Amino acid sequence: MLLPSLRQALSAAAEAWAGRCGLSLPDNLPLNPAPAHLKDADVSVPWAMALAKAARMPPLKIAQALAKEWAALQQIESAQAAAPGFVNLRLRARALCDNLKAVTLAPDSYGADPAGPKTRMLIEFVSANPTGPLHLASGRGATLGDALVRVLNRLGRRAQAEYYVNDAGARVELLGQSIKARSEGREPPEKGYHGAYLQDLASQAPAEAAGWDAKAWGHYAMEALLAQHKKDMDEFGVRFDRWYRESELFASDAVSKTLDFLKRRGMVYERDGAVWLGTAAAEGSRDDKDRVLVKSDGNPTYFLPDIAYHKDKFDRGFEKLIDIWGADHHGYVPRMQAAIAALGRSPDDFHAIVHQLIHLYRGKEAVKMSKRAGEFVRLAEVVSEVGRDACRFFFALRTPDSHLNFDLELAKKQSSENPVYYCQYVHARICSIFREAAKQGLLPEGSPLPEPDAALLTAGEERALLVKIAWFPEALKAVERELSPHPLANYVLELAGLFHPFYEKCRVLDAASPELSRARLLLCAGARDTVAQGLGLLGVSAPEQM
Repeated sequence: MLLPSLRQALSAAAEAWAGRCGLSLPDNLPLNPAPAHLKDADVSVPWAMALAKAARMPPLKIAQALAKEWAALQQIESAQAAAPGFVNLRLRARALCDNLKAVTLAPDSYGADPAGPKTRMLIEFVSANPTGPLHLASGRGATLGDALVRVLNRLGRRAQAEYYVNDAGARVELLGQSIKARSEGREPPEKGYHGAYLQDLASQAPAEAAGWDAKAWGHYAMEALLAQHKKDMDEFGVRFDRWYRESELFASDAVSKTLDFLKRRGMVYERDGAVWLGTAAAEGSRDDKDRVLVKSDGNPTYFLPDIAYHKDKFDRGFEKLIDIWGADHHGYVPRMQAAIAALGRSPDDFHAIVHQLIHLYRGKEAVKMSKRAGEFVRLAEVVSEVGRDACRFFFALRTPDSHLNFDLELAKKQSSENPVYYCQYVHARICSIFREAAKQGLLPEGSPLPEPDAALLTAGEERALLVKIAWFPEALKAVERELSPHPLANYVLELAGLFHPFYEKCRVLDAASPELSRARLLLCAGARDTVAQGLGLLGVSAPEQM
């Protein structure tokens, strides 16, 4: 792969120069696409500015020195320093074509980072209480978590997906009181669950339910709702390695054992008959006050089993924990970071992603309610109307911390206005090109792709595609760095945008120029495979016909 090998070569040469100057090269230095106005550059490297302070040299002077070091590298055609401290690189056409061939030979491993860390990571997401149907915001969390798992595993990390089921505590009985009231034609308790979905569940209960108490009703409703959650996630294309139940923690005595563990570490104290976690003064704590773990009545707060669950994650051998939460959990982040520190782990071993709200529109009109009066918008309803692909791609296009306006009408459009249709259409169009090439005998079906000929792919539109295809591994690294799929979704959209002018200006199938046709078919194959890989890592299909 061109960009990863280029990064290694640039780093080795820069480290050699820095060593001669008595300096060390910082970690995780970026590679950036060259600005559009630079027609003779493909990569812009800002490393000189990171070295300037330690070197006590102007960034431009460092850039000039690095450009001289890098000009001789085999992947580079030219290296030019530019103010205030950039080195702009033009890649060799041969290197771009070799990368293109590598993509088509092994698309399923394109973007892998075999030299990177093999970190065991657990990503917990959705984890909606099984007291009601999954709403639309759960789809945003599901897209975020599932895409991260896919991309991190492509890179070579060891990531697993987990759904935490809150099936213990008072919520079970409260749910039972609510559905029992519905079954008897009464209103649920004031602080109970009031959704009309409970009427449906009550009507579907077996005949013996007439003799159930609130607890039995609660277990019935919770299991039915959890089964629906699993069905919704399956239809949304999300797979979890484990559905971890809170009741498992209590059954294994993990909650009380965690409390004992915190006591031995001197992290808890008693006051007013309650047991408190002394997080505010703990080293590395980011919380502003101590928190109750066990109430004066002897019952644990929800915080204690949460701590036990995260301790269990570490005890299972996971090195890095990522939790994805809804917008209403923002204030819980420093609390859990403090708990991680209380467990004796570095706060950096835990990262919480809080995704913001979704505002649903039908054109310009806001959609505030679902088809069932008084309920939130269900994920299943939206997926049924616009399809899984549109939901997942739209959710992936924005950073988690930004509010998302989701237009149902736009998501259903079969035109270039719809970003997911725009990307999928490119893949389908390229597949149709190959079918036509087989008919014309230019590339019979099943025959190997030709070797790339750099001397033939010289048009500006061809080079733009070659360079963009080469940036795919960097897009995956950006997903890992930012813990968000939006760099990949936008990359696929940009790659699709570059294919259209290529297709308009560069005739692919031309019986009079079979060698050029085959070279362009190889370029089409690289674009097709890269689009398909990008969509697949986002959980979006790549249709061959549309």
